[in-house]
Amino acid sequence: MLRGPAETDIALTVNGAQMNVRAAPRRTLLDTLRESLALTGTKKVCDEGTCGACTVLVDGRPVYSCMTLAVTCEGKSIETIEGISKDGELHPVQRAFIDADAFQCGFCTPGQIMSVVGLLRENASPTEDDVRRAVAGNLCRCGAYPNIVKAGVNAGKRGR
Repeated sequence: MLRGPAETDIALTVNGAQMNVRAAPRRTLLDTLRESLALTGTKKVCDEGTCGACTVLVDGRPVYSCMTLAVTCEGKSIETIEGISKDGELHPVQRAFIDADAFQCGFCTPGQIMSVVGLLRENASPTEDDVRRAVAGNLCRCGAYPNIVKAGVNAGKRGR
C-alpha cells in the first residue's frame, strides 16, 4: 500500500507564539490550524480556494489557508482571527464590523476581517474601491458587502 511522505515536525509562528506540530507534508495550513492547534476561528467552508473564509495572514499578506501547505509556512509569521485582538480589546477592524453590522451568518467574517486587516497594513486610509478589491475573493452568501466595505473604510479612519 502506498502511503506518501511520512509526517514531519514543523515549527510555526502563529499569533506571535512558536508552535511545533507534526503533520504530513501535504497537510494544509487550514487543517493544521484547526485540527492540530485548535484555532477554529479560521473557517473551513469550500476547502478549494474559492470562498476566502479561511483567509489568514502569512507574513502580513492574506492567503487562503486551505490552499497553503503548512510546511511552506515554516519560518513565516502566521496571524489568525484569534490573534488580532490585544489585551482583551477587539482589533479596530473587528469593532468596525460590529458597528457597521457587517456580518450576518458569520461564516465569511473571519476571512473578511483578515483581508481588511491585511489591506490596512498596506493602506491606512483605504477607499471603498480599495476595500472592495481587498475582499474580492471573500464570498458572503448573506450579501453583507455594502456593510463590509463600510466597515473597512471606517476601520481605516479609526486607525488600524
